[in-house]
Amino acid sequence: MTERASKKRKLDANVIKVGNKVISLEGYLNPPAKKEAPQKQQEAPQVPPEKSTVVKASKQEPTRAAPSSKQNDTKPLDKRRHHHGSRWKEDSDLLKVRQKLPIWAHREEIQSSLRQKDVLLLIGETGSGKSTQVPQFLVKEPWCRRQTVNIEGGREVSVGGMIAVTQPRRVAATTLAHRVSREAGTPLGDGREGMVGYSVRFDHQVPKGTRIKFLTEGMLLQELLRDPALRQYSAVVVDEIHERSVDVDLVSGFLKQILLSERKGRGGIPLKVVVMSATADVERIQGFFSTETTQKTEDEPVEASGTGCNSVDVLRIQGRQFPVKTIHTPKPVPDIQQSMLKTIFKIHLEEPLPGDILAFLTGQEEIESTQALIEEYAATLASNVPKVKVLPLFGQLSMEGQHAAFQPIKGGFARKIVLATNIAETSVTVPGVRYVVDGGKAKVKQFRSRLGMESLLAKPISKSSAIQRTGRAGREGPGKCFRLYTEEAFGTLQETDLPEILRIDVLGAVLTMKARGIDDVLEFPLMDTPDVDAIERALVNLYGLGALADDGTITEAGRKMAGFPISAPLGAVLLASAKPEFDCVLEAIDVISCITSGDDIFHQLQSEEQREEIEELRKELYRREGDILTYLNTMQMYAAENADRIQWCKKRKVNIRNMKTALNIRKQLRSLCLKEGLLPEAPPPDPQPFHPLAPEQAEALLKCFLRGFVTKTAILAPDASYVTSQGKHVVAIHPSSVLHGQKKEAIMFLEHVFTQKNYAKKVSVIQANWIVEALESGA
Repeated sequence: MTERASKKRKLDANVIKVGNKVISLEGYLNPPAKKEAPQKQQEAPQVPPEKSTVVKASKQEPTRAAPSSKQNDTKPLDKRRHHHGSRWKEDSDLLKVRQKLPIWAHREEIQSSLRQKDVLLLIGETGSGKSTQVPQFLVKEPWCRRQTVNIEGGREVSVGGMIAVTQPRRVAATTLAHRVSREAGTPLGDGREGMVGYSVRFDHQVPKGTRIKFLTEGMLLQELLRDPALRQYSAVVVDEIHERSVDVDLVSGFLKQILLSERKGRGGIPLKVVVMSATADVERIQGFFSTETTQKTEDEPVEASGTGCNSVDVLRIQGRQFPVKTIHTPKPVPDIQQSMLKTIFKIHLEEPLPGDILAFLTGQEEIESTQALIEEYAATLASNVPKVKVLPLFGQLSMEGQHAAFQPIKGGFARKIVLATNIAETSVTVPGVRYVVDGGKAKVKQFRSRLGMESLLAKPISKSSAIQRTGRAGREGPGKCFRLYTEEAFGTLQETDLPEILRIDVLGAVLTMKARGIDDVLEFPLMDTPDVDAIERALVNLYGLGALADDGTITEAGRKMAGFPISAPLGAVLLASAKPEFDCVLEAIDVISCITSGDDIFHQLQSEEQREEIEELRKELYRREGDILTYLNTMQMYAAENADRIQWCKKRKVNIRNMKTALNIRKQLRSLCLKEGLLPEAPPPDPQPFHPLAPEQAEALLKCFLRGFVTKTAILAPDASYVTSQGKHVVAIHPSSVLHGQKKEAIMFLEHVFTQKNYAKKVSVIQANWIVEALESGA
């Protein structure tokens, strides 16, 4: 052994040292020596041969006459269809893989169902292949072609020809698009014509001739604002509906309206809807889209029973899942991060290769700190121990960063460790994973309508989420799931997660409905309707922002707010910034880009010693007026840096990932503002010299932000506490603010959260009379 190698710390399977921490692995996730079996293991049952269950409408409805355009004609399609078909050259090797997927055996059932019905609910377990195969099953169907029809008023329009596939997250949309493009043998992203595309925030690859488009639910909502009838699509596939985000609930509501509209706006051409989920409350979703159904046996063939949207087929397909051994901790763990480290290294030291690790944590900050600890210790392992490659996976991560987690690592003597939020629970599969470490918690937003305050806390996941996480270990072979909670704790978990629309501020959802032309939002079809008080509060706040007129209809300003990929209050700020009295569009964009880029652009400092050291280095960034001006300084100085931006961020403990995201948001908002006429001309490219904002310009920027956040202000009370101007609640300035510990006449805050106590975040100093001015002037 060389001298250098001998200096390496000897491998000790019972103890690991990370920084100043020495962590014993003895007995961890193993039964104590004197006890028989306090640790319990559960083995997931092997999946039986694939079967399907078809739920059919009991009532035989008369088949509607086909419209004049003959969309139901099964004869060969026009030349354009032949041209499309000639470019659809399936990869023969991948075709063999596809044919082994459980869903392949049900291809004809799916096709037959949608020839007769407008809606199909498909319950496909993890590994069934539904996300990649269903759109390919449908794209060559006779009804999936572009047709020219006349709509009301005698106008001639084109309808159909494309399939939209919605996904809850960007990484799922892009990953699936690349996979399907390879299976179809068609290019993606190189500028040539292709059959498959995707559309997500910051990335739009839709080749000429696209027939299948993967997109996030938010992007489809934006398309609905421009085209309420979704005329470019023959079908919309709503994937992963069980996640029940606000966006997927809104998409479902708008699709139901289209289905109930008797094809108005589409010239009589139906819009086919496929709703898919790995796990779902079938009866609830089925009831939302239909009124009367009965269960049929597995052996009954799919028969025509009407084409009305009130008649829905339900197809259940079992997945391809290998057995997974589930291991709970014998007793509650006091420190999740320490337990996570123990478990990861125990797996790495004891389990054979190949077999990557997927660990579930609560958020970006926890992921990044855990990554640093793992990498610190892994660097000291002996040379005979496999190397590790640690990769993060969370929503605000760049697309390049997200895709890196899905790539195999080079070199056979190595293990990949992916640290993820619940982004990795469904939608996408991280290849190579055989071991899952489940922390058992996820960050959940909870809006308290009465207080107008949002809490963001790490809470226990549901049983449904725990099962999904476990399943990730059995996609490619037998695996193990290590749950960092007891079996008794698992038994106390809620069955499913509460739908997002019932627990967050519905301001954005109501604005989207209004922009789409919904007069009475209480009558809008939703699977779960928010509390009336929450909706009324949202309407009042939108009126205060200038998004709604006195009669409740949406204003032109409201339409513009709905078109921005930011919250309504920030949209109001952006519109106000273009007014002559403020004239600060570029500055407003810089601030908004920073505050919407992730958890925070500044790394949080754990000790007072760190705080004193780093605050000296950040002195040039900080402004005495507060966080808004500090964000502005940071963005402008970062953009002006033309040497090494990574080192610039490291020196100041600024999050480089979030700053890169902020630059993307900045670019997008600048483009939108130019398009909307808020900017007279395109700004000069970076880098530009940094010039601090003059006091009068700083005041204008803060007053501009008050137009969106006048309800989030507080006055200094005689007892030196801050009391909100709306609701009269006591708030404290959050430790992350540059104003923490200071006392000012009045403050404005952009976020109002409850963690250990009631906190104001992203705080700036204002004058009390500015609040009255903002209220009197209106948005």
